[in-house]
Amino acid sequence: MEKSKILKEIVESIRSIFPKSYTDEEIEEDVLQEILNSAIFAPNHKKTKPWRLKVFRKEEKDQLGKKLAEIYKSTVAPQNFLEKKYQDISDKISKTDTIVTISVNFSGLVPEWEEIAATAMAVQNMYLTSTANNIGCYWSTPGMMNHLGEFLGLEENQRCYGLFYLGNLQYL
Repeated sequence: MEKSKILKEIVESIRSIFPKSYTDEEIEEDVLQEILNSAIFAPNHKKTKPWRLKVFRKEEKDQLGKKLAEIYKSTVAPQNFLEKKYQDISDKISKTDTIVTISVNFSGLVPEWEEIAATAMAVQNMYLTSTANNIGCYWSTPGMMNHLGEFLGLEENQRCYGLFYLGNLQYL
């Protein structure tokens, strides 16, 4: 099959696939590395490579889940707190093999929107590579991400723009 047909098939297959559709099977390390490496090929002005990706698996992933639940509990008004939502945070994390936090490093060399756009292109590359490898994924942008800076060790010129969930699929 020629490259353009293969690419067309992959692009038309991209979907946000959520943790309820993931299996307990671990993503193979070489497949995960291929997904992460695809991000570095995203176009970016002045070669700033503004995306900052941090991978969470196993115990680190569980710590991230606890932190997100803690953030939810501490930032939502008591009258708006939903126990189900609180529990769902940990449940969704537990059903996910890998979570990658997506942050942007603002270099000051180009307009901020260009750094955000380049990061989005890096994530699109991860979507394409995940789809090509039959790995379910989606980019989540919960409000809690705005409170992850210290937990992630972000610098003053960096900001978290979401979580990228990854898992093997129950179906192919």
